[in-house]
Amino acid sequence: MQPTFHLLMKTKQAARSRRLLGAALMLVTCMLAQPLHAELLVHKQRFDMPKFTTQSGVTLPVSVGWEAYGTLNHDKSNVVLVTHYFSGTSHAAGKYAATDAQAGYWDAIIGPGKAIDTNKYFVISSDTLVNLNVKDPQVITTGPASINPKTGKPYGLDFPVVTITDFVEVQKALLDSLGIQKLHAVIGPSMGSFQALEWASRYPDKVERVAAVIGTGYMDAWTAVRLERWAYPIKADPNWQQGNYYNKPQQPKTGLAVALAYVTQDALHPSGFNQKYPDLTLDIGAHRDIRQSFTAWDQLLAAATTRSQLMDANSLLYLVRASQLWRAGMDEHWQASLRRIRAKTLILPAAGDGLLTPAMAAQTAAVIQASNPQVTQQSIAQPAAGSMGHLDGLLHIQDAAPAIQAWLEH
Repeated sequence: MQPTFHLLMKTKQAARSRRLLGAALMLVTCMLAQPLHAELLVHKQRFDMPKFTTQSGVTLPVSVGWEAYGTLNHDKSNVVLVTHYFSGTSHAAGKYAATDAQAGYWDAIIGPGKAIDTNKYFVISSDTLVNLNVKDPQVITTGPASINPKTGKPYGLDFPVVTITDFVEVQKALLDSLGIQKLHAVIGPSMGSFQALEWASRYPDKVERVAAVIGTGYMDAWTAVRLERWAYPIKADPNWQQGNYYNKPQQPKTGLAVALAYVTQDALHPSGFNQKYPDLTLDIGAHRDIRQSFTAWDQLLAAATTRSQLMDANSLLYLVRASQLWRAGMDEHWQASLRRIRAKTLILPAAGDGLLTPAMAAQTAAVIQASNPQVTQQSIAQPAAGSMGHLDGLLHIQDAAPAIQAWLEH
């Protein structure tokens, strides 16, 4: 009986080992079949203010869209506000539908288990006023293309000039409506960095952490005039009609497309641009005929024309002006405004950025650090494959994920 018993035990152990091995293989197979991070599905919500007074003193009704990722905790202390860039929207992460071709612009760092972990944080983002993508069905914004309730017609250039502070005040009203009185953090790239720094300087007791990605606390004269190049093609387009083109057959499509082409070129580092667009030596026609354009320009303009389909020319002008006027605190004493910041601060320039340069970021960091020792500055390095310049703050934000996670959690 003894040998039979041992044989039976060995048989059972072998069967058990096979079951464990099978379970382990199944687990590995499932892990390989699933993405590392769960995909976020989000939906756009609407916030309405019957009366909002701009910094210029004009009172009007405004609406903005917003979306959120993660769960708000019981004491509403886990809120991370993400403020978007010049041509962006509130769609910072996730997808509206599983079939969407692309996720939000910072999906690489926002989501379950990512640097801005939605298992821990309630992440919220809103469309700005005068959002450029006003024709996008997923964008809700008030701007020159909106209907003026006093006339029943689009505002056009009767819409008031708005500032970065106006964007922040609308966001604050949205958060107030949700009962959120304090931010664990606010972070944004480019024009979003302006909003983040304005939040931290305007409401130092409400912001615990602030991160300015590819940004600055001020706009110098050189950069402000450079941005005028983005506005000029629209103003020079005869179909612009002094901004009174709504509901007319002639639209400033050419001016808008050229403006967007300039925006793209200025945001790219030459190395990244030259990798993306063909060498001019290949354009034989341009060598022989002054009327022939370069293939690189044709491709850049074609991409800009496609992007422009969801955009509004007047809205671009308003965003240019809001960016040109940017100073922390929106007055000449921007340094004093930055020195009011008490939040733990992360300054993240892109090493190859020629638009909002690392030097501007360094000066911003130095001003804040004069009164606040909690300042960290770290560059997004130029990728070995070639820098995308300003756009590294969007396309290569994953490289800064460890710095962002450390800033959030410590």
